[in-house]
Amino acid sequence: MAHIFKLSFITDEVSQSLEEIREFAKSFNVEAIEIRTILNKNLPEILEEKATLKKFLEENSLKVSAIASPTFKCDIDSKEEYEQHITIFKSALELASYLDTKLVRSFTFWKKGKYEDYKERIMNKFENIIKLAEDYGATIVVENEPSTFVGNGRTLSDFISSLNTKVVKALWDPGNDLMDEEREEPYPTGFNYVKNFIAHVHLKDGVRENSKVRFLKIGEGHARIEENLRALKEINYQGYISLETHWRMTQTLNEKQIKLPGGKDFSSGAYAASFITMQGLLEVMSRL
Repeated sequence: MAHIFKLSFITDEVSQSLEEIREFAKSFNVEAIEIRTILNKNLPEILEEKATLKKFLEENSLKVSAIASPTFKCDIDSKEEYEQHITIFKSALELASYLDTKLVRSFTFWKKGKYEDYKERIMNKFENIIKLAEDYGATIVVENEPSTFVGNGRTLSDFISSLNTKVVKALWDPGNDLMDEEREEPYPTGFNYVKNFIAHVHLKDGVRENSKVRFLKIGEGHARIEENLRALKEINYQGYISLETHWRMTQTLNEKQIKLPGGKDFSSGAYAASFITMQGLLEVMSRL
């Protein structure tokens, strides 16, 4: 059965294993995967596996929705970290080009003050990756991530408007909005800020508990997933919806795993939790 949106899932939210990724995609008739960490490798090391990945995709009629690079999840004041992340971004572009996807994710540096106070500096730091993306014919999708300067719909829309380039679009994550310090609501407030810029969507669900979020199966939390999906349908959104579970049935991800997800430990228990969460997403979609 065809889905009303193009569905995808972030690889390490299911498994590090290609066999389990294949099995999961088949179970839910999902047409694409989003690569973050896979085969227990992160960027740039994943490039060593690019031929293996291409063969895997071709054999299983799968596409890549995006490369979920960790670009600029680093300290804005560290020249060394900035240069490392330019290397990471270049490797993400190379992988995207090789695996035939246009979207590469970026963030906006670890938050250490007010967005408004750092905005010009962040924009200047983006000049390099914008040029690189233009050379590759790729699109940078910036994610609202509360541990970084751009943490909600308001700042994401302001940042993209200010950059004013076709190469940078929004990666909207209503679940991340639950962690926003400004307590922005994922719908309608957050969505309405970003709706004209969205090129990619991540979905997770959960509930705010004081300053933390407890993640849950999609449909059981407060990320307003159904309202976001209805609104995406209304604007005739043509991009991918990508599952980013973040919930585990028998354990809780620690703060470091939530800030820098990926790898074998992060993927422990992920398959079962994502199976239930994808069922939750399909239940929500069936109501549209």
